[in-house]
Amino acid sequence: MTDRIGVAIIGSGNIGTDLMIKILRHSENLRMVAMVGIDPASDGLARAARLGVATTAGGVEGLIAMPEFKDVRIVMDATSASAHVANAKRLQPYGLRLIDLTPAAIGPFVIPPVNLGAHLGAANINMVTCGGQATIPMVAAVSRVTEVPYAEIVASVSSKSAGPGTRANIDEFTETTAHAIEQVGGAKRGKAIIILNPAEPPLIMRDTVYCLVGGADPENIRASVENMAAEVAVYVPGYRLVQDVQFTPVDPAEVATLLPKGSGPVDTKVTIFLEVEGAAHYLPAYAGNLDIMTSAAMRVAEQIAVRAKEVA
Repeated sequence: MTDRIGVAIIGSGNIGTDLMIKILRHSENLRMVAMVGIDPASDGLARAARLGVATTAGGVEGLIAMPEFKDVRIVMDATSASAHVANAKRLQPYGLRLIDLTPAAIGPFVIPPVNLGAHLGAANINMVTCGGQATIPMVAAVSRVTEVPYAEIVASVSSKSAGPGTRANIDEFTETTAHAIEQVGGAKRGKAIIILNPAEPPLIMRDTVYCLVGGADPENIRASVENMAAEVAVYVPGYRLVQDVQFTPVDPAEVATLLPKGSGPVDTKVTIFLEVEGAAHYLPAYAGNLDIMTSAAMRVAEQIAVRAKEVA
């Protein structure tokens, strides 16, 4: 359809290829214009060519040189944090919308069910990290009904689903996710941990979210968490709570070192257990950590396209 918004994906690895297939199969508002890589032998570029998508192995310079570049309105970057910094600088003169699937965090952090509406007009939208996309909605669900002085997330993913891009960005993952727990999730202090699980057969993504709260109504928290999980599952069908939200009394003195100055009284640890099963469009179903990133990025691009068509 000619009224669909043109999209280019930079990064022909697992994430970029899965994102391309999602757009080709399921998008109502986006049109794949180009797949960009740096390895001419990559499966992503070969698959794109077979599916009729224009390709280049020349990186961002190759994209700009393509005749199809004139049709691109949104660029989705699935490379690495350092590469995105360079790509964003090179593309800045062209006035394109960038969606960043790396931890570079040049633009605002966006978690679709939490704050997408506030940043739809941003030039460069950062998708945080896979762990952030999975867990920050839960922190936000708690913080919208009670103050959260401290939140900690532990994301456990299959080692097989962690490619070279993920492995090269572990430090950025923890730092970016922790900042987003605070800025988007609403916690006063955030901490993030990622575990690469080598188990065989590979396990699907599992996440644990801890929030320290005080004087909160457990039923309000439980209802908020369940509603948020349902919102995420709209665009990530494999996203689900593993069990009921847990509430554990804590001794304020034992958690005092975790809390920022000026925190109110804390008496309860809220624990939320999640799993994310991938849709297996290109990646295995156990790679829910990658699927939630591509699904969230496509959600953002779809809403940008809808807004653009409304304005036009």
